[in-house]
Amino acid sequence: MILWRAFGSIFGVWNVFQSGGLDFRLVAIGALAPLIVDAPFGAQSYGHTLLAAVCVLVVSMLAFAGRGRRLRRRRALSFAIGWFCGLVLGGAWLHQEVFWWPAFGAERPHAPLLPVWPVVVALEALGAVAMVWVWRRFGLRDPQRRRSFTKSGKLVSA
Repeated sequence: MILWRAFGSIFGVWNVFQSGGLDFRLVAIGALAPLIVDAPFGAQSYGHTLLAAVCVLVVSMLAFAGRGRRLRRRRALSFAIGWFCGLVLGGAWLHQEVFWWPAFGAERPHAPLLPVWPVVVALEALGAVAMVWVWRRFGLRDPQRRRSFTKSGKLVSA
């Protein structure tokens, strides 16, 4: 589910926002964050809740409010946007007791962390397709563009 979430989120965010100002490295990391948070539980849990994603968004907005912090706020928002993408691409919304926690009770929510293996294979294949699309669309074959992406997280159309 790594390629699916990381490159699926980059693909989706680019096609929705088409903003060169976002840090797409942080979008990808944010999309993986719910998996990382919930890995110790072995199930979709707190990281896959809407509450967690909203908290990340609110903290990123409040922590970097004010003048002179636009770059940091943009980066923090990139991470928050990625987290929301991770919820969508991970199918957290399919399990209402997880997605809407604590609305249906305060006990730890629980749903499978990953779908059945044939679905994982299919989604990772789609993630590989998205990775190839990103590679070609943004000309990452060029070492200069690749270096620019790894330093700034910005993607510029080729």
